[in-house]
Amino acid sequence: MTGKVYLVGAGPGDPGLITVKGMQALQEAQVVVYDRLVDPAQLKAVPQNAELIFVGKARGRQQLTQPKINQLLVDKASQGLNVVRLKGGDPFVFGRGGEEALALKANGLPYEIVPGVTSAIAALAYAGIPITHRGVSTTFTVVSGSEDPSKPESTIPWDVLAKNGGTLVVLMGWKSLENILDTLEKNGMSHTTPAALVQWGTWSDQKTVTGNIKNILKLGTDAGLTAPVITVIGEVVKLREDLSWFDKRPLFGKRVLNTRSRSQASQLQTLLEQAGANPLELPTIEIGPLFDFTELDATLERLADYKWVIFASA
Repeated sequence: MTGKVYLVGAGPGDPGLITVKGMQALQEAQVVVYDRLVDPAQLKAVPQNAELIFVGKARGRQQLTQPKINQLLVDKASQGLNVVRLKGGDPFVFGRGGEEALALKANGLPYEIVPGVTSAIAALAYAGIPITHRGVSTTFTVVSGSEDPSKPESTIPWDVLAKNGGTLVVLMGWKSLENILDTLEKNGMSHTTPAALVQWGTWSDQKTVTGNIKNILKLGTDAGLTAPVITVIGEVVKLREDLSWFDKRPLFGKRVLNTRSRSQASQLQTLLEQAGANPLELPTIEIGPLFDFTELDATLERLADYKWVIFASA
């Protein structure tokens, strides 16, 4: 029997931003092949007997090359297994999902594409920056920053992007950001054009820095930013001053250790997350039935001997 592969977009980081269909695919998976920028909380939905395979990639290092990932998907589906390829963001936005789909098609294997929320939009929204805004920006462009903008055969028309207005979003461009900003300015973009950097967009440790294309790199470096960073350039950046919300929550950026029993922890975890905290679950107690009441009965008989009675939340 032939299996099937679901190319699922996990969303930009916040585990709650995966689609309903994507979560359903995880719940029915026999094999999950997942990326580096996937929140581990999403993997809790996977059946306990499913195989989890990490194939994360970062600049300069990777667990598996893309051709090997393609072959892995082919091999698992050929074994008749239900496979989820869980990819950060959207599979078809610089996610190489098209290459994986082509490999499956070439081998006669069925697949489905489950789109995800791309960080190009979500990270900006969590930073309080709308990618479009009436009267400010009615167009946007998303480009990969992994290509050197100074090379003569660049496939990205930086000279056009420097002049066409709208919002420009650069993904995977932290390492090349100095060259990108210089190229935009040399091609006519004003050095006062607003810019923002969003690190770990939608994650609990998101950090946002704002400035203009002349000073934003220094501001980001001084703030200690490192990849992954999304760069947004355009007048919409100014709206962050009024629209920022994610990093304004009362417990934003705080790590909270939750030691409640596992059966009680989930509700508190949710409340902490809603307040902006990054909760760490470490149950130190377990609540269960009492099978032998001898010790408890003896203690109650001597209750008058005690000066204090403490009632725990359990």
